[in-house]
This record gives sequence, structure tokens and C-alpha cells, in this order.
Amino acid sequence: MTEQDRRALVVRGGWPGHAPDEAAELFVPFLESSGFDVTLDGSLESYADTSFMAGIDLVVQCWTMGEILPDEIRGLRTAVANGTGFAGWHGGVVDSFRLATDYLQMVGGQFAAHAHDLVDHTVEVVPERADHPIVAGLGPITLRSEQYWVLTDSYSDVLATTAIEPQEGDPWLEPVVVPAVWTRRWGAGKVFVSTTGHQLADLENPSVRTIVERGLLWAAR
Repeated sequence: MTEQDRRALVVRGGWPGHAPDEAAELFVPFLESSGFDVTLDGSLESYADTSFMAGIDLVVQCWTMGEILPDEIRGLRTAVANGTGFAGWHGGVVDSFRLATDYLQMVGGQFAAHAHDLVDHTVEVVPERADHPIVAGLGPITLRSEQYWVLTDSYSDVLATTAIEPQEGDPWLEPVVVPAVWTRRWGAGKVFVSTTGHQLADLENPSVRTIVERGLLWAAR
């Protein structure tokens, strides 16, 4: 298989507040120009089609909240474990299917809270990971947007973090540093997550867009 033969499945839906169609489709031209044959899907049914998923090299998911059926999560997990890449950003990947613990285990992070509403904050590359191809050459990214407090584990390779600063009246008393960009190996597959991307303007920020585009290519089979 050559690079030009690769296939990407872009799945978008769920809560409309994250503009899933518009957000996901921002990256379709990039995928096509990178040699992917792109399939767009407004449902999760493809995940349950094991023969179809076996031929997919990258899943890009933009699906906030909602529910996933048992055969759909089994199909997705099997595909990723067999080498299909899985990638996404913000609520479309870390606030998906809150009750599906098998999904959360694979992705490696779960949205816990908006510490505040839209807030000025910075995403910082982890110095020890500054040579990783997803974040190489990038400096701090300053945004005014949602800042996700996420629950995670030590299996992920954290490439960038953000510090949630306490404000007057907050019950936490010191900055809480949480992952903002990470990767994860799942069997033969690779997982890429960026927690930034609440607004289309976030995804159009040159540094954020660079991280997502590099992450898609990194995760792909």
C-alpha cells in the first residue's frame, strides 16, 4: 500500500454546540492533499462494520457526548488495536460517550470540567518532548477559550500541558497542570488527542492547526 492509498474516516455528530460538521470538515482538504481517500459519516454505524474498519487507516472523530452501542465500541477498539489510527480534539474526542468506559480507557483522558468559562490560558509544550514531530518548533500557544480539566493516566505520552489557575472562590488552591496534547499506543494503533478546539477560531489558530494536522498524520497507519 502506498501513501496515496490510505483511507480516512471522518465521523462527526453529537452535541451541536461544537459545530461538529464545520470543525471536522476544516481538515478534510488537508487529509485529501496528504493522500487520503476521505469518507464522511454522520453516524457511528461504521464502527461496527469490521470489514470496512479493517481498511481504514485513520479515524478522525468529532462527536461530543452522545452514546455508543456495544458493537460500535467493540469495532472501534478492535480496529485501533489492529493498526487503525484514532485522532480528535476537544469534546469531540475527550467528552464523547461518557458512560462507555472501554472508550475512555482507549483514549486515555476524560473531560471533567470547565474550570471557568472562556478564559485566557496558555498551552505549553513539555520541554522533554519538544523534539516530538507533533510539537517540534512550536512555542507557547495563548488562547481565550475553554480550558479543559481532564482526568488521565500515566500511559499517555503528554506533549503539551496547560495550567488551570485558581480564581477567587475556587475550591482548588494552586494551579492544576493537566495534559493538553497527548499520544497513546493501543495495540498496533496510535491515538492522538488535543483538548483545544472549542471554537472554530481555535482550530484556525496556526499553531493549534499545525498540532492537529501533524497529529492526524502521526496517528495514521
